[in-house]
Amino acid sequence: MSHIRTATAAIAAALAATLTACSGGGTAPGSQSVASAPRITVNLTGHQAKAGSPVKVTATDGKLKQVSVSGDKGGELPGTLAADGMSWTSARNAAPGTAYSVQATAQGGGTAKASFATAAATQINKLTLAPGKNTTVGVAQPLSIVFDHPVKNRAAVEKQLKVTTSNNTQGSWGWMEDYSGKDRVDWRPKEYWKPGTKVTLEADLNGTDSGTAGGFFVRDYSTRFTIGKSQLMKVNLDTKQLTLYQDGRRVKQIPVSGGAPGGDKASWKGVAVLMSKEGTINMRSETVGLGNAYDKMVDDSMRLTWSGMYAHAAPWNAAYFGNTNHSSGCIGMSDADADHLYGLAQVGDPFEITGADAKGTVAVNNGYGNWNLSWADWQAKSALR
Repeated sequence: MSHIRTATAAIAAALAATLTACSGGGTAPGSQSVASAPRITVNLTGHQAKAGSPVKVTATDGKLKQVSVSGDKGGELPGTLAADGMSWTSARNAAPGTAYSVQATAQGGGTAKASFATAAATQINKLTLAPGKNTTVGVAQPLSIVFDHPVKNRAAVEKQLKVTTSNNTQGSWGWMEDYSGKDRVDWRPKEYWKPGTKVTLEADLNGTDSGTAGGFFVRDYSTRFTIGKSQLMKVNLDTKQLTLYQDGRRVKQIPVSGGAPGGDKASWKGVAVLMSKEGTINMRSETVGLGNAYDKMVDDSMRLTWSGMYAHAAPWNAAYFGNTNHSSGCIGMSDADADHLYGLAQVGDPFEITGADAKGTVAVNNGYGNWNLSWADWQAKSALR
């Protein structure tokens, strides 16, 4: 009869998570004895274990061959066995409010089981992703994540954000305060995307602590999108012309009127990325700090910044197209030209705006002003640099 090693008392299991397996039965003549179960300890114990750290399983005798740690909400924690076989450490943190089951197999064939549960999170952080899943966007569209609560542990969070592309596009994360005042991190390529690139983000954040006043993430997030045709709008405030380029080829030139120079009504310059196509909307000057200057229903509205700069139809300014910047900050054009451009435009298309009549450069957080930083300055905004 093989020797059966049993678990130590419940006190030891609770304090040190010492685990053993039960095996029994006789041996047939000439057969080998049944392998003994390993003795192991787990760094997390009880029913209120602290979340946010890896699970470590250590052999107190013998060596480990395989370890699995699975949560009651589905899935296993991936992990790595030490070269000496004496320990196993999960690659991801234990998530809050989760019951885990541990099973360890010794090199000799015995098994051990145990369980623990983590305390629930007192605060939960969530996020909003752009662009949306399975969308097609223009060549300047960044990946953008806005968090509900502050993120103090930026490096820990950024490590869990995995971007993969179909053509190994070089890019970097950059942190900022969103225009809304919330924490935000964007991933942009070194240069505009190549058309047809397929992009995937896996934000493996479950179990990550965002830090003071931020709380834990309790789920993972993902999105995937495709880069559409190469399309660029160049707006020259000096010549009052918008030129549309597709695949580097000039295909249309449109006379426009930008913002009146010399004050708050002037347009921004730099790269502004088309954020959304909003169609016919009510534009009111008081929403952008310009008093009661206007209150109009505006067609073919294409948002370029959070501060209220659009490209849109502006038939009331027809006399100024191509000769005078006379708007309240937007890029206005005829109904026909706006309708044509609106039909071609993709969210994520860049508007490159130049000219002496501008009031300044689009800020990095005013929409997607990421491209107005040099590549070196953008990389410096990563928490992992």
